[in-house]
Amino acid sequence: MRLVFALAMAVALVVGTTVAVSAVLNAGPVAEASASSATPAALAASPAPAQADALPAPTIVGSSVAAVDLCADATVTAALAAGDDAAVIAAAGGPDGLRQGVAAGTLACVSLSDPGHVWTVVNKNRPFQPVDYEPSPRELPAGVRSIEGGTLRSDAAAALSALVAAAAAEGAGEIALESGYRSYVTQQNNFGSGGPEVEASVARPGYSEHQSGLAADVVACDGGGCGTLDDLAATPQGAWTAANAWRFGWIVRYEAGRTDVTGYIPEPWHLRFVGTELAQAYHDGGWLSLEEFFGLPAAPTY
Repeated sequence: MRLVFALAMAVALVVGTTVAVSAVLNAGPVAEASASSATPAALAASPAPAQADALPAPTIVGSSVAAVDLCADATVTAALAAGDDAAVIAAAGGPDGLRQGVAAGTLACVSLSDPGHVWTVVNKNRPFQPVDYEPSPRELPAGVRSIEGGTLRSDAAAALSALVAAAAAEGAGEIALESGYRSYVTQQNNFGSGGPEVEASVARPGYSEHQSGLAADVVACDGGGCGTLDDLAATPQGAWTAANAWRFGWIVRYEAGRTDVTGYIPEPWHLRFVGTELAQAYHDGGWLSLEEFFGLPAAPTY
């Protein structure tokens, strides 16, 4: 009898343990669903599961993508050698892949200091290399009124033409180019003797985005005349530009609330061409400065 009783107890323990384990394993999603719908008071009043400390913690395996040296990829190096920025971005995994690779240091071959690429960053801590760099080829944007007769780098010129045509077609009105490319010497004249007040809105020679041929100051026109730079923000053209420039590869470079990062007062008229891929990522991510977009230090002063 004792042997039979012992065997019966053993079976009961095994079966009971199996049922308990099955209950724990199968109850996970149900318990989570119940917790997510419970009120804070109910959650506070509910005692913790008796065996919670005994359950193993989940192991999260990190992604190895950040450790990959993208510059060892032949597709990336070939695109760089060809000067094909769009192909480089695609080979890096898209605009976010390029942005993250630059910030993480896994794309050392993509230099933000190279003014020949759309991703270049020029600010008060990052002068041109060489300081008297001149972009080529440059041209006047077709179909765009040019106040100062300034040119842009060819890809930026075509993109501004598309932007201006779309603004007119979509009922915003005429947008004109106030100022485009400025040489090192021209910026010397614009900067003059400098000083804190000047430096809040005018870059030192060798530090101006206009020298890249990728920056455009735009104004609104109505019929025969055009307004000033300061007028733009209050016009339909200004509102349309702020909302739509990214569609054509442009961003508003100096946003309100970012002077401590960019070093410049808000300039809703100052557009910077970064290409359609990067501009969309910039817009979709809600970024407000290229410094933050690429994980660079703020550059409020020289």
